[in-house]
Amino acid sequence: QVQLVESGGGSVQAGGSLRLSCAASPYTRSTNVMAWFRQAPGKEREPVALLEDTGSRVTRYADFVKGRFTISRDSGKNTLYLQMNSLKPDDTATYYCAADRRNREDWRAPREWNVWGQGTQVTVSS
Repeated sequence: QVQLVESGGGSVQAGGSLRLSCAASPYTRSTNVMAWFRQAPGKEREPVALLEDTGSRVTRYADFVKGRFTISRDSGKNTLYLQMNSLKPDDTATYYCAADRRNREDWRAPREWNVWGQGTQVTVSS
């Protein structure tokens, strides 16, 4: 089964930037469609962005992203990225990448995904 390892989290001030990485191994077709989620303390896990790399690349974003985040992928490294700019204190959360989509529900449902990384903490101070 594919394993996902996130990195790149940290502490920044509001307005700053971070780039998260999610390395997937081994390569399987299930890693051609991946997503980022986040979970703040006491809150449910929520979707952030989706990338489908199945011929043509398709991306989807949560409304709160509003052009601040960009999801991308390096196919050669089988690594997913999330570039986060103009960070706000509300962005503070543990960020998770997900793979192996069930294709039974909307991508924004956490139960739609079979494989998760361990998470990387992002803390944004005001």
